Amino acid sequence: MHAQWVLAGRVAAGPHRRWVERWRGPYLELERAWPALRATAAITGNRGDNVDFVAPPPAGMSVPFETELAAMRTTPVAQAHAEITAVLAGRPPVPAWVRELLLGPDVVRVLADAFGTLWREIVSHAWPRFHAALERDVIQRAGRLATYGWAAALGDLSSQVRWREGRIEIAMRSGADERHRLGGRGLLFLPSVFTGNVGAYLEEAWPYALIYPARGVAVEPPPADAGLAALIGRTRARILAELAVPATTTHLAALLEQSVGTTGGHLAALRGTGLVTGTRSGRSVLYTRTPLGDALVAGSLS
Repeated sequence: MHAQWVLAGRVAAGPHRRWVERWRGPYLELERAWPALRATAAITGNRGDNVDFVAPPPAGMSVPFETELAAMRTTPVAQAHAEITAVLAGRPPVPAWVRELLLGPDVVRVLADAFGTLWREIVSHAWPRFHAALERDVIQRAGRLATYGWAAALGDLSSQVRWREGRIEIAMRSGADERHRLGGRGLLFLPSVFTGNVGAYLEEAWPYALIYPARGVAVEPPPADAGLAALIGRTRARILAELAVPATTTHLAALLEQSVGTTGGHLAALRGTGLVTGTRSGRSVLYTRTPLGDALVAGSLS
């Protein structure tokens, strides 16, 4: 859903500017073919009053989109209509065709089909890169939590979130003042590559979840004539830039859209010259910059 907001121009493209330039035209064609995509603007958005059934929280990081879509399709029409009616009541009037579509008997199927088409035609093409950014954020944050505790794990998550006296405090944009006790049910961390704000799922019927902007999403490839790229090559300069956030070889390969073998060769060269180092985490090796690598990147940006 956040990807759709970016493609539709409802929120700023930010670090996804090049992706949006490539896909906005095809997205607008999909909107013409699937009016339901335009209609969702009436019931979604960063306002704190979205309908819930169009975006149930996933059960984990690697849940296929088809599984999430299947969960959405099980929504009873009466529930969908109740959620939609409640949201529309608090917003400006919508065109008659939008209200008719959203309150029609097939609204769940129509919206699910529209989102499924958007996924297949556009979002899925870049998903390996997006997923790599999400996965490395989770791995890095889980490591900080296990090693240093909650305060460290939440410290750089967002200015809207902090650990205070044994509680997670979230400053929601809606200004709502609510308190929820986990009671052993856990809290699912859901990084997003398309949002700069924090959100939360706190419905009793769903897993509690915290949505936040993933680290490292804003990394831009270095210009072809950049000093560092001229010195060590553009790909290796890009890898150093990406390693502001630790990553595995697989993550980097997906982010750079190249083979694991090619990425591994570049990492071996960077490691051999003392610019990156690797630390084993379970069955994977997480790479990060050394102080020398940090200094080289900092010097290229000054």
